[in-house]
Amino acid sequence: MGKETTVDVILHPVRMRIIQSLINQEMTSQQIKELLPDIPQASLYRHIKKLLEAGVIHIIDEIPNRGTIEKVYSLQDPANASIDPEKLKNFTKEEHMDLFFKFMANILGEYERYLNQPNIDLVRDGVAFRQTSVFLDDQEYAQFVKDVSEVYVRAMQKMPEKGRRRRTIATIIIPE
Repeated sequence: MGKETTVDVILHPVRMRIIQSLINQEMTSQQIKELLPDIPQASLYRHIKKLLEAGVIHIIDEIPNRGTIEKVYSLQDPANASIDPEKLKNFTKEEHMDLFFKFMANILGEYERYLNQPNIDLVRDGVAFRQTSVFLDDQEYAQFVKDVSEVYVRAMQKMPEKGRRRRTIATIIIPE
């Protein structure tokens, strides 16, 4: 088996969760572990190491802690945690299907983790999934994407704090 590409590294479900945890923030492995308690510690460290080796995440600080050094991780450049559009253009149909399948598998994993929690309440928790078709010309579509992007950016700038829950929002746009 050949060396994993950066795309393969990014698209692993556990690594995608680590990347999502680091969006707009810096965290130690212990803080990541607290945010992702279902991932065994040894597995978490292995995935953090893979992301480091691929240059997706970086160590931005080292803090002495009881005789050890605790590393602080960051995306530093969020562009490294996504697939270059030029590279995406050259994907084969099979590579696009594989990419989409991994994306969908990650969403399924997120939903399954939610459903495995005790005392879920889809209405109270704000669970939603829907599909709709819209008819927009290219200019209207560009404005729609701009508007949605602005809403996403505002929401992504909110830092974790008491009373805030992490929510996964996925967008899929497929032209006819």
